[in-house]
Amino acid sequence: MTTAMTNPTGNRFVQPTTLVGRHVTLEPLTTAHAPGLAEAVADGELWKLWYTAVPAPDTMESEIKRRLALQEQDLWQPFAVRCNNSGDVVGMTNFMNIDANNRRVEIGSTWYARRVQRGPLNTECKLMLLGYAFDKRHCIAVEFRTHWMNHQSRAAIARLGAKQDGVLRSHQRLPDGSLRDTVVFSIIASEWPMVRSHLQFQLARPR
Repeated sequence: MTTAMTNPTGNRFVQPTTLVGRHVTLEPLTTAHAPGLAEAVADGELWKLWYTAVPAPDTMESEIKRRLALQEQDLWQPFAVRCNNSGDVVGMTNFMNIDANNRRVEIGSTWYARRVQRGPLNTECKLMLLGYAFDKRHCIAVEFRTHWMNHQSRAAIARLGAKQDGVLRSHQRLPDGSLRDTVVFSIIASEWPMVRSHLQFQLARPR
């Protein structure tokens, strides 16, 4: 697993970075990723899940521009997710809500094409992102947040080794007008060695 800094002299807490693993590569998001991401999100019609905020194919370019605008404000660092076996772009993930003063970040607004959801890709993505946050940027905590009704996401976060901190009730209004109860999980720095060992063990298991 390697990390390539593409902006080593910048002053961002999380700088544009490429993370390379055995199964997946996380590369800085650009508008050039839009066609591949539009194709990827159609695999499973992920934008139709009412409790998520996954962009539809025809809004992909505008969503990428929104994430890049947040990057310019030092609030997000967005990535495109590329499957190493196929070479296809298969999803998006981000460092979000970057709090440089308190050295905290959130990993979120993540989605993957259905065909790669039940495999090693997500585990390796999280291992690389957590490793970068804790080992390179010396974070004191990394958060994960999801909709109360997104049981698949909640279970996946718990499997990482994150602990549930609580529920923010009526936390956000969704596009359909419903109110989102947000479940907050975190991993703190002292837990990272255990979580790292757990994720490495999961990746090493035969599939």
